[in-house]
Amino acid sequence: MDNVGIVVEDLDAAIAFFAELGMELEGTAEIEGLAADHMVGLDGVRSVIAMMRTPDGHGRLELTVFRTPAAIDGSPLDPPPNTRGLHRVMFAVDDIDDTIARLRLHGAELLGEVARYEDSYRLCNLRGPAGIILALAEQIG
Repeated sequence: MDNVGIVVEDLDAAIAFFAELGMELEGTAEIEGLAADHMVGLDGVRSVIAMMRTPDGHGRLELTVFRTPAAIDGSPLDPPPNTRGLHRVMFAVDDIDDTIARLRLHGAELLGEVARYEDSYRLCNLRGPAGIILALAEQIG
């Protein structure tokens, strides 16, 4: 897998949010033209992307803002965790409580509460930019 794409409304806020998780900004680019139109299946695509890389270099997120055509809201806007389709991205963290506190400063909302899975992990889901659900996992055993 090369990356997971997320369409966002505020690119700077999304970059700051994922940087708080330890991701590094590889770069940004403006995307437009016939190749973009053909790949996406829309006409007149003008977008800006930011590629974020995990600290280990093995995972990337492509954050995208569509200038034209304008992005549209999905339905429902904030889908519950049992909605069909891609619904979350999980990140391994060293300190789940500290990570939640830092992400709350960027607008993250905890869904449910932090749960313990056997003697192995502390886990939680939270809602981040563009309504995406992020899962956090802290290994404890």
